[in-house]
Formats: sequence, C-alpha cells, structure tokens
Amino acid sequence: MLFEIESDEIVGTGGFLALRRLRMRNRRADGSLSARYVCDFVVRPYGLDAVVVVVWHRRADGGVSVLVRDGLRPALYFGRDPATLPIPEAAPRRMLTELVAGIIEEGDRGEGGVRARAAAAVLEEAGFVVAADAVERLGAGSFPSAGSMPEKFHYVAVEVDPATQQPIAGDGSPMEEGAVTRWLDLDEAIAACVRGELEDTKTELGLRRLRDRLG
Repeated sequence: MLFEIESDEIVGTGGFLALRRLRMRNRRADGSLSARYVCDFVVRPYGLDAVVVVVWHRRADGGVSVLVRDGLRPALYFGRDPATLPIPEAAPRRMLTELVAGIIEEGDRGEGGVRARAAAAVLEEAGFVVAADAVERLGAGSFPSAGSMPEKFHYVAVEVDPATQQPIAGDGSPMEEGAVTRWLDLDEAIAACVRGELEDTKTELGLRRLRDRLG
C-alpha cells in the first residue's frame, strides 16, 4: 500500500500542540486509488518523543518502592464530559498520578541523549540528582496512541536513595503548580492500575517492565 498526499497543512499553530492535516488517498497494489480521506494527527514543535522514568528504591525489608507524581492535567478536567462517557466515572479529575516523564528535545540523540534527558527530568520533576549513566533502559519504546499522535515513549529506570530528594524545581510552568511526589510499593502500584486507581497507561507499562526487570 502506498500513500498519495494531495495536501499537507498544519492547523492551530501557536500553542504547545498543533494538528497536521493530510488529505490523501491509498494507492493499492493493482494501481487503483481509494476514496479521498482526511488523516489528522497531533504534532508538537518542541520534540517528537518522550522518556518515561521509573524512579525506584529497594527497602530494608527487600521490597521495592516506586515514585509517582501527582500533577495537573486540565485536558482530563475539560475534555471528558460526563454525559458522553460510556462508563460513568467519578467527578472530573484535575490531577493525574503518573511516572516522571520528559519530552526528548532536538539535541538529545542516541541512547546517551535519552539517558541524559531522563536524568534532567528526574531532577526537575522529582528532585533527585542522578547520573545519566545510572539510567537503565527498560526494553524498546512503544506508541501510546498511534491513531492520533506519532509520539513514542522510551522507558527507563533509575535507582535512588529517598533521603537525597531535594525540593521539586519544576520547569516554571503553571501546569506544574501543586505537583507532589509520593512512594508506593511496586506490586501495590500495579494492582492499583488494574483497579483503576492509577489510570495512566505509560505508568502501568513502566511499572510492569521494572517488575519484570527486577524479577
């Protein structure tokens, strides 16, 4: 299958995200063309992919704790009209519990670039100074929502000493106001994902990959 692009435009520029709109057809193996259709997907001028970081430590009892972050997510508050939901939910949420994550910037190239961006995100969002070479990859990246965004998540982990945590600096954005971190037992955190108490897909996948890695 080949694609024939009839027009390509960026819609809604000026913000954090924009929309790329392709008007196109499919060219089949026999040379015939499909009907014209529109393919829309989200684009981000500030970096295509993101790194997801599982910050963890091993407790004195041998168990593993993981750090999660509660932060503002206005899109969930304004974007999920209770009248349209297939399954009723609790009151609209302002905060979401997630792992530390950061956008991979243009200069962050290769494995070293991903690890360096992960270390920067851990300092900014969690208050831990970690070396880039202490960051460990947790398998290959994955596409969280390929129907609407070409972003790929790259999963990594880093072990820290909870006693070394510094105040969270954030990036100065109002979106980061009120963010807090807390520790959860790894197995309990995964169980909370299954129960729907932790609702972020990248968080569940990152936690499961860490558990697989630690055995």
